[in-house]
Amino acid sequence: MTFTPVLGLLAVLLLAPALPGIANRVKSALTGRRGAPMLQLYADLGKSWRKGVVYSPTTTILFRLGPVVLVCTALLAAGLVPLDGTTSPIRFTGDLVAFAGLLALGRFMLVLAALDTGSSFEGMGASREVTFAVFAEPALFLCFTVFVVATGDLRLQDMLGQPLAHTWLATAPSLLLGAASLFIVSLAETNRVPIDDPLTHLELTMVHEVMVLDHSGPDLALILYASALKMALFGSLVVRVFVAGAMVSAPMALGLLLIGLVVYAMAVGVVESVMARLRMNHVPQLLVAASATAGFGLILLLR
Repeated sequence: MTFTPVLGLLAVLLLAPALPGIANRVKSALTGRRGAPMLQLYADLGKSWRKGVVYSPTTTILFRLGPVVLVCTALLAAGLVPLDGTTSPIRFTGDLVAFAGLLALGRFMLVLAALDTGSSFEGMGASREVTFAVFAEPALFLCFTVFVVATGDLRLQDMLGQPLAHTWLATAPSLLLGAASLFIVSLAETNRVPIDDPLTHLELTMVHEVMVLDHSGPDLALILYASALKMALFGSLVVRVFVAGAMVSAPMALGLLLIGLVVYAMAVGVVESVMARLRMNHVPQLLVAASATAGFGLILLLR
């Protein structure tokens, strides 16, 4: 069977809801709790999709568009990533900017949907979300810059494909720093500990979860799936940095990617079990540290 980029995309789309469950199971095991089943999110998505939707009379079309745009931008961003190690379903020069821009657009629409409810509580969460994004996005672009300088190409399929494999031995320290920074950014973009806690219900500490309190039914299912897909996308970016160095065929690269995503989710679970959630004023410091880490990797390439 030939593993095409489209098949690789479909495999990641199907696996995505399992990644939060893997992370939560690892966290539960390391903290001595039973925890929810690993595939719980699949059941939650099905249950939410079968339910009805309730809209507040104060909301407008923005509230209804938020979840749809969020999942559509995540799907388009997934099409830009070379999941099979060779070619992206959607590719063009500078597509790394489109990748970040699509995810930013999804976040922007979700923030607008939260503000559209007229709730000061959801407005607080929206404010925190965009504040953290201000620090996360520069770190993401610095990570991409490390890979661009290492490979000399502005396309994701080359930054994370064979050209990267050919430069691994010469640029390993920079790539490791870029991957470490990208891992921290992924925790922020997917609202995981120590940036945010998707399982919290403490009003004063909620960020992403407070923004979606008024969503229900299929709208909530779209938001849950988009969040899981973002986790899969950032995990794919981190894993592709290491899998590219293996210089294997496309089928093996896709298999290694899927295994790597499971390992990535387990690593997220380990982080969440050994670290407490940071205080709000310390989150920007962590993201600035991620930018500095990627910056050091860039300096090593330019020296």
